[in-house]
Amino acid sequence: MDIVLLILGFVLMLVGILGSFLPVLPGPPISWVGLLLLYLTKAVPDNWWVLGVTFVIAITITVLDYVIPAMGTKKFGGSKAGMWGTIVGLLVAIFFPVFGPFGIIIWPFIGALVGELLNKANQKTALKAAFGSFLGFLTGTFMKLVLTVFYAIFYVYIAVKYAGDIFTFS
Repeated sequence: MDIVLLILGFVLMLVGILGSFLPVLPGPPISWVGLLLLYLTKAVPDNWWVLGVTFVIAITITVLDYVIPAMGTKKFGGSKAGMWGTIVGLLVAIFFPVFGPFGIIIWPFIGALVGELLNKANQKTALKAAFGSFLGFLTGTFMKLVLTVFYAIFYVYIAVKYAGDIFTFS
């Protein structure tokens, strides 16, 4: 059973990292569940402090991911249309990789700009708001990516540390 939990936890770590970029997946909480599964194995001793602190951090980063783009858009004079445009642009980047890896940066900006223009903003205001929305999106994505990669590294460290006990068949 430990090996199943280990594999499932590792898969959740990878899904959590993907969730840093995909707006439909809450990356940090998914990665945290991967950590939880690792700690549920018989081989890894319970450490509720680690699980509690990492849970609070995952939830905080997830909440901030929703707040920061709104703050960026508001600070730069944008509207909800710009924020939604950013999300649509991200989805376009994921499903239609026209610009390759740079699409993840280009399309959200274009989406925010189009969203603001559709919201009847003039070009200067739309550009400024799109930039704010885009900065907020990048900040949130970067925070989620750093956290989920850290959780994955921590996961691998703990898994390697207790590998002898996990892979003992008794």
